[in-house]
Amino acid sequence: MTPTGPVVETRVNDPVTIVIFGASGDLTHRKLIPALYISYAQNLLPDRFTIVGFARRDYDDEIFRSMMADSIREFSRLPTDDETIGRFVQHLHYHKGDISSEEAYTELKGKFEDTETYPENRLFYLSIIPDLFETAVRLLKESGLVLNPGDAAWSRVVIEKPFGRDLESAMGLNAALLKYLDESQIYRIDHYLGKETVQNILSFRFANAIFEPVFNRSYVDHIQITAAETVGMEKGRGGYYDEYGAVRDMVTNHLLQLLCLVTMEAPGDLAAESIRNEKVKVLNAMKLDIRKDISDAVCRGQYSAGVNAEGRKTPGYLEEDRIDPESDTECFVAMRMQINNWRWAGVPILLRTGKRMARKTTEVAVQFKVPPLQLFQQVECEDDVCDITRIKPNTLIFRIQPDEGIFLKVGTKRPGMRFVVEDVDMDFSYSGKWSKSLPEAYERLLLDTLHGDSTLFTRSDEVEAEWKVVQPILQNVDQLTPFPYPPGEWGVHEADWLFHGVEGHWRNQ
Repeated sequence: MTPTGPVVETRVNDPVTIVIFGASGDLTHRKLIPALYISYAQNLLPDRFTIVGFARRDYDDEIFRSMMADSIREFSRLPTDDETIGRFVQHLHYHKGDISSEEAYTELKGKFEDTETYPENRLFYLSIIPDLFETAVRLLKESGLVLNPGDAAWSRVVIEKPFGRDLESAMGLNAALLKYLDESQIYRIDHYLGKETVQNILSFRFANAIFEPVFNRSYVDHIQITAAETVGMEKGRGGYYDEYGAVRDMVTNHLLQLLCLVTMEAPGDLAAESIRNEKVKVLNAMKLDIRKDISDAVCRGQYSAGVNAEGRKTPGYLEEDRIDPESDTECFVAMRMQINNWRWAGVPILLRTGKRMARKTTEVAVQFKVPPLQLFQQVECEDDVCDITRIKPNTLIFRIQPDEGIFLKVGTKRPGMRFVVEDVDMDFSYSGKWSKSLPEAYERLLLDTLHGDSTLFTRSDEVEAEWKVVQPILQNVDQLTPFPYPPGEWGVHEADWLFHGVEGHWRNQ
């Protein structure tokens, strides 16, 4: 029995078996199963589908279904009802096995002979540690679970980040995966690209003729991108994070992807390959804005002990659980970059991300140049609040989270007899326009994989181009000793130096 409701154009029609490797993990509980449930409740999944949880835990179908039902009730962004949950979890099955064991794949292949229960179209989601990516893909192929691209039924593999630790490992992983899969079968996922406001960057740029002509070096003073978090190493994050750090965890995928969307040329069409081709062109033109040495363009940091943004006492990074007390892994990084192409030559691009910062926010800010003739330098103020001696530059802000929206700061005359110019916001907020909650990124991305739409996923050459951009940081990390910064603030004060010669400063708000 399927839920009632209108069938929309995003509905998946192909019967499918979805296998989640690492089904006992946090991602499955918090994101994947709740996302699939919401798609089911909205009548977006096909009539025939099966979800198989693959893990080593000693569960059976009923235990797995009960656990996932609890996860749906806790983490679904929409209200749930027990009847719909009950119908949904009947599509769930559990397969106990070790991801490194050939026997586990042979047993799974035996179950799949029942094509009525397990449709032949197959999506394999690898929510596992990166060291097991190649092993899982090899055994999937050798066992015959993954079909060839030209077969009647399709097979696709979703790979979670991190995709490599540096350029060499990323190239090695790409080569290994492409021994067993065609590029069209690989979906390297970056959940940032599934966010509604991220997708709206392209729509805003290329659907509005008044903005696209000014997105270039003649009008833009600089671009800054911030991804700030208030959390630290809670919930056992330290073990993973200390191995990777902010550059590998955030810059190499999330921040560079945002930068590509705001700076790429218009694609010839909206086909996946057309969009990904333009992103690769931008990545190949990117480099750190180094003048003498790497410290000109990069600043790293670690938070110290203190009081966080919520007013609670917190340990320093080196005192956190599962962190090496001698670690020099950065949990804050800021960098200055440039894009050497005709559109953006000479425009500074500043990226910043960190843990335990003042506010959780992700945004892209495009700051335009000030008018060439300052007509309003001498103005009178009506009160002490107004202290305006010059026009402030216009700024276009794409707010990814929270308070999602697009905001334009412009100068306008304050009402009154005197000629006083001040900043005002022209706002488009999602909450102000639409009352419905925004879809979770994984809802969109999972549906895209089932449709075979790879637009929001990263291609192999795109991954390698991202690593090339940050490789100088990884190679010269010994020259970038992390600066300490207090929790609850906006990171390392030394990062302000990256704004030399730029009209502005970090948007700490």
